[in-house]
Amino acid sequence: MDIKNYDELTSMEIDTLREIGSIGTGNAASALSTMLDREIRITLPEVRIMGYNEAIEWIGGPEAITAGVLVHISGQMSGVMLATQSLDFINLVLDSMLSEHIDDYSQLGEIELSALVEIGNILISTFTNALSGLADISIDLTVPSITVDMQGAILAVPMVAYGGQTDYLMTIGGNFVCDGKEVPCRLLLSPDIRSLNFLLRKLGVME
Repeated sequence: MDIKNYDELTSMEIDTLREIGSIGTGNAASALSTMLDREIRITLPEVRIMGYNEAIEWIGGPEAITAGVLVHISGQMSGVMLATQSLDFINLVLDSMLSEHIDDYSQLGEIELSALVEIGNILISTFTNALSGLADISIDLTVPSITVDMQGAILAVPMVAYGGQTDYLMTIGGNFVCDGKEVPCRLLLSPDIRSLNFLLRKLGVME
């Protein structure tokens, strides 16, 4: 039976999405390690179905400044996916790619933002490629865009796009570990309800 909202997911369906999240973030960590030419692993990721307000708090609170790389998903699924980048994560990227370090988001120039878009796109595309392979579905991504703003404003994008269908989204979080230091990683996947039902059927957990 089709679900009408994320909060109708069964424990088996949520466990299946957790497994997808674990595989996808593991692949993303491997891709990041290759891109930055540094040994990077990820802690056991946490996959949760959250309301928008809860998700905002989970990634640091509505007024915390962050960089967010956003893509729209099309093909056999529709939705949006967002990779949020904390200052620690940004400095990991900039140190590896540009030998730079910043103390504030205001120091990000065109070259730095371009590097962050590239990394965000790699994380998202690697994750969605894993999802596509596991579920045997076709997923297309738009050209990524980046925004530096308060997290509440950034997260308003999927809220506006799909908030009329559901008050929940899928959040995937863990920490990248590089040189003994943990750096937060947050991905937010918000497929529309039709796509979520389609995905669960393809994964064999919904009739």
